[in-house]
This record gives sequence, structure tokens and C-alpha cells, in this order.
Amino acid sequence: MNDHTPNPLQQLAQNLLGKAVHELEPEESHVLEQIRQRRPISRDAADASDEESTLGERLSDKVAAVGGSWTFILCFSLTMLGWMLINTDVLAHFGMAFDPYPYIFLNLMLSTLAAVQAPIIMMSQNRQAAKDRLAASLDFEVNLRAELEIMRLHEKIDQRIQQRLDLILERLPEKRQES
Repeated sequence: MNDHTPNPLQQLAQNLLGKAVHELEPEESHVLEQIRQRRPISRDAADASDEESTLGERLSDKVAAVGGSWTFILCFSLTMLGWMLINTDVLAHFGMAFDPYPYIFLNLMLSTLAAVQAPIIMMSQNRQAAKDRLAASLDFEVNLRAELEIMRLHEKIDQRIQQRLDLILERLPEKRQES
């Protein structure tokens, strides 16, 4: 192979995108490489994201899922109501209330929970944003692949039409001479 023969990736880049290989975006290079290898390009963004996630990221997703559910809100509300009732009525009646009104210990627990839960939920939201960016990137690759494949099909169809027209034109003078 001599130095003037472009490699298949260079040919695809030039023919389909009108760019040199060094001018391609990473997604474009990936799409062209998959076309060259005749391999599918679509991937599930959730699966791709989960493959790269750490234990801490998966844990933050689970905490955010639980903390953002109606089950958590109802259980948490019942726990707070129970805490207040026990400390105000039940234990106060026997003089054993460990956190009487104004529930200073309960407020400390709630503040601690909020201080811990907020950054965990933020981590989960950041991870979701990263998943969304990955999904958008994968969608772009699939759309680009589809568009390029359609262009290739149009090119093949146009070539076939041109071949047929050339064949018809070649036979046309023969028909005139026969008559």
C-alpha cells in the first residue's frame, strides 16, 4: 500500500462528512469507525452509565430514590408525629420525656438528616445530568449514523440509476439503426 492510498476511515470521513480524519469530532470518528467495521452503534444510555458508575454513585441514586418517595415522606411524618406524641403525652406523663417540647433533639436530628441528605441528592442529580448528557451523545451518534447510511443508500441508488441510464443510452442508437 503506498502513501497516497487513503485508509478506509479517511475515505469515509471525506465522502460522507467532507472532512479530514483529524478534523472529526470524537462522536463522528466513533460513528465512522462503526460504519467501517459494519457494526451497530446504538447502545442503552442507562447500561452504558451503569457500567461506569461507582458504588458511591449507585448508593446516592438509591438514597435519592428513597428520599424522594411518598413512602419516605409518609413514614418520616409518622415517625416525627410519634416522636412528638411520645415525648409530649406518654413519657411526659411519667416524667421520663427525653426530648420535651420544643423538641431540641428532634430538631438536631432533622438538621443532621438534611445536612447529609442534601449533598447525596445533589450527587444523584449530578449523576442524572451526566446520564442525560451521555444519552444525548449516544442519540447524536445514532442519528448521525442513520443520516450517513441514508446518504450512502442515496449514493448507491443514484449510481444504479446512472448505470441504467447509461445502458439505455448505449442501446438507444442500436435501436435506431435496426429500424
